[in-house]
Amino acid sequence: MTALEIWTADQEKLATILAEEPRVRALAIRIFEALEQANGDTNKLSELPGLQEVGSYLRPRLMRRDTAVKLLLPDRADPDSIQRFEREVCLTCQLTHPNTIQVYDYGHTPEGIFYYAMEFLRGLNLHELVPRFGPQPEGRVVHILTQICDSLAEAHALGLVHRDIKPANIFLCDRGGVPGCVKVLDFGLVREYRNGSRDFTRLIGGNGAEGTPLFMPPEAIEDSARSDPRSDIYSVGALGYYLLTGEYVFAAESIRDLYDKHVAASPIPPSQRTTNRISAALEATILRCLEKEPDVRPQSVTELRALLLTSPRASEWGPQARAAWWSRYQSKTSASADETDLRESSSIDASVKIDFDIWIK
Repeated sequence: MTALEIWTADQEKLATILAEEPRVRALAIRIFEALEQANGDTNKLSELPGLQEVGSYLRPRLMRRDTAVKLLLPDRADPDSIQRFEREVCLTCQLTHPNTIQVYDYGHTPEGIFYYAMEFLRGLNLHELVPRFGPQPEGRVVHILTQICDSLAEAHALGLVHRDIKPANIFLCDRGGVPGCVKVLDFGLVREYRNGSRDFTRLIGGNGAEGTPLFMPPEAIEDSARSDPRSDIYSVGALGYYLLTGEYVFAAESIRDLYDKHVAASPIPPSQRTTNRISAALEATILRCLEKEPDVRPQSVTELRALLLTSPRASEWGPQARAAWWSRYQSKTSASADETDLRESSSIDASVKIDFDIWIK
C-alpha cells in the first residue's frame, strides 16, 4: 500500500476536509504514486494523473527536496486566468535572485492541468508576523525592505513590475543558514512594462485596477497599464508603514473610499501611529515612497535601498539579533507542532507530507 502522511496544524480542519472532500486523499495518493514513479525527477511531473484541485499549493517530498506545487485546472478558470497563470510562471522563471521564490519546473499534464513546482519555504509571511509579534523595530524593517529591493531590482532590470507587493507575498525564512532571509512570492500580476499597454490589456482583459487595494499606488488605481517600477516602490513604502506601525496607510469603509484616499489623501506620519521609535530619516523615506506622483518617489529600488540604509538604526538588526529571534521562533514553532502532531495517532508511515493549511482557511 502506498505510504502517505497527510498533516495540518488544525486536526479539526483536517477531519472536516477529509470528510467533505474525499478527492483530497485520492489526489494526494495519485501525486505520491506519480512522484514515486518519477523517482524524484521533477521533469516527469507532467505525468501526474487526473488531478482534481485548482489553484492549490501541495507539498510533495521529492527525493532531493521539499517542493510546493501550484495547480490550475482549465475547467475551473476562464481563459484569461489560465493565460495569466502560465505567464506568471514563465516570467518568474527568468528571475534567479536569492530573495525571489525559485521555480524548478512547469508544464501541462495530459489532462490539460497547468502546474509549476517551486521551492518549499519554512517560516512565516509578513501578514502573519505583524499580528503575532506586533510592529517591528526599525532595524528589522530596514533589513526586510532592503532585501525586497534587491529582489525587485532584478525584476525591474528585466522590464518586469510585480504589482502586488503586500504582507502575504513577502516570506521570512531561515534559508541556507541565513536567518531572516526574505523571499518575494506570487508574481501573478507581474507585467512587462517595457512592452507598453497593448499586450497587458489583452492579458488582463482591460485597464481596470489590479492588485491589493491596501497597498495599491494611485496610478494603478486610475489605470493599471500605467504601472512601472515606481508603482512597486509605492507598495514597498506602504508595506514599510505597516511593519513599523501595525496599521495600514489608509483605513476606509469601502474599496472605493480606500481608492480615493490613495489617490488624494495624505498619510499620517507613521511616527504618530506607534509608540515605537522611528527615525526622521526612515519616516521621510517611507513618506516619499507614498507620494502620489511617481516622479517624486525614489526613481528606482536601488535609490530606495540607499535611502533605507541612511536610517541610524539600519545596523541594529544584525546577524546576532536575527539568529536570536529565529532561535526563539523555531523553538515555539516546534513546541506547537509537537502538540498537534498527527503521526502518533496514524498507522500510516510518513513518506509524503501534503500541507493543506493554506487552502482550507
